[in-house]
Amino acid sequence: MGRRAKHKQGAPEPLVSDSTNLGKRKHRVDPPATPPAKKSKKADGPKDKGKGKNVANVKIVDQDEEDGWDDVEDLKVQTKSLFEDSDDDGEALGDDLPDEFPFEDDDEDAGSPSGSSSDDDETAPTTMKNMEKRSKALDALADAEAAMDVEEAQEAFQDDEDDELVDDADAMEDDEDETSAEPFHLPTPEERADEKAAGGPDVQLVQTRIRRLVRVLGNFKKRKEEGRLRSEYVDQLVSDIASYYGYNDFLAEKLFQLFSVPEAIEFFESNELPRPVTIRTNTLRTRRRDLAQTLVNRGVNLEPIGKWTNVGLQIFESAVPIGATPEYLAGHYMLQAASSFLPVIALSPQPHERVLDMASSPGGKTTHMAALMQNTGVIFANDANKARTKSLSANVHRLGCKNVVVCSYDGREFPKVMGGFDRVLLDAPCSGTGVISKDSGVKINKSERDFTLLSHLQKQLILCAIDSVQPTSKSGGYLVYSTCSVTVDENESVVNYALRKRPHVKLVETGLEFGREGFTSFRGKKFDESLKLTRRFYPHVHNMDGFYVAKFRIDKKSKAEVTGSKEGDEDEERQITGIVDDENGEKMEEDKPAKVVFNDEEDQALIEKNKKQQMKKRGIRPFKSKAISAAS
Repeated sequence: MGRRAKHKQGAPEPLVSDSTNLGKRKHRVDPPATPPAKKSKKADGPKDKGKGKNVANVKIVDQDEEDGWDDVEDLKVQTKSLFEDSDDDGEALGDDLPDEFPFEDDDEDAGSPSGSSSDDDETAPTTMKNMEKRSKALDALADAEAAMDVEEAQEAFQDDEDDELVDDADAMEDDEDETSAEPFHLPTPEERADEKAAGGPDVQLVQTRIRRLVRVLGNFKKRKEEGRLRSEYVDQLVSDIASYYGYNDFLAEKLFQLFSVPEAIEFFESNELPRPVTIRTNTLRTRRRDLAQTLVNRGVNLEPIGKWTNVGLQIFESAVPIGATPEYLAGHYMLQAASSFLPVIALSPQPHERVLDMASSPGGKTTHMAALMQNTGVIFANDANKARTKSLSANVHRLGCKNVVVCSYDGREFPKVMGGFDRVLLDAPCSGTGVISKDSGVKINKSERDFTLLSHLQKQLILCAIDSVQPTSKSGGYLVYSTCSVTVDENESVVNYALRKRPHVKLVETGLEFGREGFTSFRGKKFDESLKLTRRFYPHVHNMDGFYVAKFRIDKKSKAEVTGSKEGDEDEERQITGIVDDENGEKMEEDKPAKVVFNDEEDQALIEKNKKQQMKKRGIRPFKSKAISAAS
């Protein structure tokens, strides 16, 4: 008993009632009192629960210094007298206290916008008369506080942004001061030659130098080295980019010229990262919602690509091979890059139309058009490489496209082979500078000659595609030209050439809600102002492969244009046959290809071989064909 009582709470002091002041409750400082004796365990009984007001002003006194073993009998006596006195004080105080205390209503004070209401209104109970007034006051105060909160949040956000900008600038300055106490030294040509002779600079050194060169070019007048030109810094930066990212010098410079200095670094850096894996829902067989639910059940983490397409899904991770699921084999979706959706969205083929895809393999765009046309009309899927038509045909059959005709012709022959299409899609062969993340071989195997040849081929193909469109089409008359390249030689230059050679053609809006405008001028070259209607897409900006999309509207030719087109055809024939004009305007011939001569004997042998193969397929022995030919 004594050991437990040693750690118990002390006895409470008696309450002193003050009947003269029953207004607002104020903190009362009790006079110091002599520490009472310890309270026993039995004292903490039901009386203490019923006397809440007495307990409210209890002063706890630590009695650790008291000796609980010597005064046990005294403790019992004191405890009994203490609680008897406490009960008497509580009854006396309860007789003098009023039924209600006039406490102020804090909510009513806060809800009053003007603060001019009287104390009687504030303390008065809520009735039907003052309820509307108090509600309006509370609503007005809430609106005012919300507006103040929004304003404070905006100011705080702006202050944070300003502080971050200042901190970043200070951090850059501090980093520069820490990394080097002296200004950046641009290597001289001799030092660069020594670096190459020694096997090239260290990778860490190149990375640091690229960062510092970008900083110097950002404020060249202030940070340049005396006597050095800006071109020297640019040449050094291009050389370091080529060395660090693995490009040849020609391609690194060509791509560097497309952007500002900081953005060029972002572009080269984005080419080192893989693009997101995306699939396109085949609406001929399923809906995107159902496909997404099925793939999620198989352990695939995915989400829609964006608002600009209603059939695309982006795959983050998958517990199963995304190209070998039962849904893939059943043709419910197609593995396709997000950038490949763009040309078809721009072309927007309509049901019951006649459409040509001039370079269709492996069939992603062709099957997308078939889905948009709801398997109506007809789509001619052409590819110049006959070996690639196998994968094209396989995807067409897997996805259930019944309105596709697969053929293999050179695209430059198509106006003569077949024409009169409502819409034409030309995804031209290109250098692939927009898909470097997928094919890193582009970094080193592209030269200036490759870009010249590709540009020439693209100009021929786009003219043939324009001539294949039916201008009098009621629902169509459109051509979409696209490439997976970001260079101007393959994009704006080709489109501008088509506008000059075909005056009855004009550019229209692509219908794509995002993307950067095409160039109207580039490094001294001036293009048609309508090229701003074309769209460019970059990996570091849109997180997809680099792409270019232009949409043409083909109108009827006028009489003057018909005569002018004849002269243009003659120029094209000169280019094909090798007859060109020199600087003086005189005709001169280039090396002509050898004249084609037919050999009847070789042809006859091929014919016989073909006959034997056909007879074997029918189950007829080949030797019978010899007897038939001899008898004939």
